[in-house]
Amino acid sequence: MIDLPETERAQVDAVVDLVRDVLGDAALGGYLFGSAVTSGLRAESDLDILVVANRRTTSPERRRLIDGLLTISRSRGDTTGKRHLEVTVVSEPDIRPWRYPPPMDLQYGDWWRTEFESGVAEPWTSPNPDLAIVLTSARADAVGLFGPPIEALLDVVPVADLRRASVEVIPELLANLDDDVRNVLLTLARIWFTVETGTLTSKDSAATWAISRLPDGRGSALRQARAGYVGEAVDRWDGEARAAARADASAMQVAITAV
Repeated sequence: MIDLPETERAQVDAVVDLVRDVLGDAALGGYLFGSAVTSGLRAESDLDILVVANRRTTSPERRRLIDGLLTISRSRGDTTGKRHLEVTVVSEPDIRPWRYPPPMDLQYGDWWRTEFESGVAEPWTSPNPDLAIVLTSARADAVGLFGPPIEALLDVVPVADLRRASVEVIPELLANLDDDVRNVLLTLARIWFTVETGTLTSKDSAATWAISRLPDGRGSALRQARAGYVGEAVDRWDGEARAAARADASAMQVAITAV
């Protein structure tokens, strides 16, 4: 198991305990992936965890998992140093053998905290193209928390499906630009990188890659987003910065479409 700071280690252990308590033997494996095991946790990195089950979760199980994750994940105004969690649960029969687009069984993310706290149990869409990206990332670099090696439970996602999924999430992503500027810009940079190369990379690396390829006069907002993500600066999105963000997002969208 990768060495994590004490607070993050406690969060990961709490997620594993919750999943095993709720799903029991139906939980086949749990895996930590993303920046925690690749480029290293940045100032605003989430803890990404994938759980593979032998069946879909029931409505009561989803509610118990979400309620538990709400307490484990970082909440508004939290001063304990906890991280935001992104926890995805998939049913092995839904994604193996692989087919596109895959069904989404459960995904916890704090961008849905308001919905979860108000009682909404399934704010995601299903089937969900983004799941192809999640599974590709997890299969490439995940560290096991319990269960067999991840390759025993996940098929390889074809590169064509990875590229297709990356493009299909763009409309929903852009709809959130004004509310989640940093994340949208960094995710667009990752999408551009993936569509161009057929591979995945970290958000900050993708931003560096994209900045060097944007037209002259573009990139200031993406630089600010990257600095905020890695903890080099506090990114503030006032009127001028928001205008720059829209311009950078538009430029990246044009570049992606041209690939």
